[in-house]
Amino acid sequence: MSSHSTSDEADEQQLSLINERKQRRMISNRESARRSRMRKQKHLDELWSQVVWLRNENHHLVDKVSRVSECHDQVVQENNQLKEEISELRHVLTDMQLGSPYPSLKGLEDITCDTAYLRAESSNQSITSSSDLLG
Repeated sequence: MSSHSTSDEADEQQLSLINERKQRRMISNRESARRSRMRKQKHLDELWSQVVWLRNENHHLVDKVSRVSECHDQVVQENNQLKEEISELRHVLTDMQLGSPYPSLKGLEDITCDTAYLRAESSNQSITSSSDLLG
């Protein structure tokens, strides 16, 4: 019987050792799962922070595009008005040349207006104004 009881004690020790290992593994797994949840939560918090920042940046960009668009519309309107004014002035000049008793005015129709220069000057002023808005 002593050999039987020694065998039972050895089995109990082995079971106890197995249970202890299971217990340590279970605790280790719980701790690992807790760390994993913490990493996941930290990542989620960082993503939400990024969402807030990106929404804010998007709002600022939409505002900037709106201001630039308004400026563009104003420049286009001003350009159209200047074109009309050039046309009216050319018409007045032609009328003046036709009705003028001065022969020196009759050769003015051959003089060309440097519209490229005028467009460049107007464009430079518009670009300066636009860059001030974007500043």
